[in-house]
Amino acid sequence: MEASDWLTQYLGGLIDFILHIDVHLDQLVARYGWQTYLILFVIVFWETGVVVCPFLPGDSLLFAAGAIAARDGSALNPWTLLLVIISAAFLGDTFNYWIGRFFGPKILNRDGRILKRKYLDKTRDFYDKYGVSTIIIARFVPIVRTFAPFVAGVGSMHYPRFLAFNLIGGAGWALTFIWAGYFFGALPMVRKNFTMVIMAIIILSVLPMVFEYFKIRREKKAASGVKSDIQP
Repeated sequence: MEASDWLTQYLGGLIDFILHIDVHLDQLVARYGWQTYLILFVIVFWETGVVVCPFLPGDSLLFAAGAIAARDGSALNPWTLLLVIISAAFLGDTFNYWIGRFFGPKILNRDGRILKRKYLDKTRDFYDKYGVSTIIIARFVPIVRTFAPFVAGVGSMHYPRFLAFNLIGGAGWALTFIWAGYFFGALPMVRKNFTMVIMAIIILSVLPMVFEYFKIRREKKAASGVKSDIQP
């Protein structure tokens, strides 16, 4: 199988998993029970800890897990779920930080299919605007949250400071989406339109990055216009 065919199948399966995440997660819980915690830990760790995996589900996964934890007789306990997700997010970001610290300069010289320079540049724009609090803010922005700890490592951010912001961001992210799923995911209207809710979560998560992209693009156009006006 060619690499392009494999990538197409992978992305197709990933999209199906995200759009029907409640069904797939239900199947995992029914089949593996408490071992689902380990599966969720690995997914969240990989999404945040491996810089080439920015497209794994994050926000929608937590919302769906919270919704399942709210059901009577569920194998998922909300408090255990919180502990698992916070740990995975914290350890994932920490691992990503050290990847950036030791291997960042070599990786930055490349522009791969998944690890693209534009994603790193976008993350640097976040740092320019929000400073070290990017570690917290980026946690709520898909793709950017995968590259934020990596860029922090490349920039040699003081590790104790990174550690504190990493813990706050991971805990806030897990609490927000797991409890949102726990309290709202079990509502009949939400369960009936779960796919639409997941799509709304994805769109709302991506919107800040889209707005930031067009804002920076507009500013660059304005700056280039000023330069052309002052040229003789």
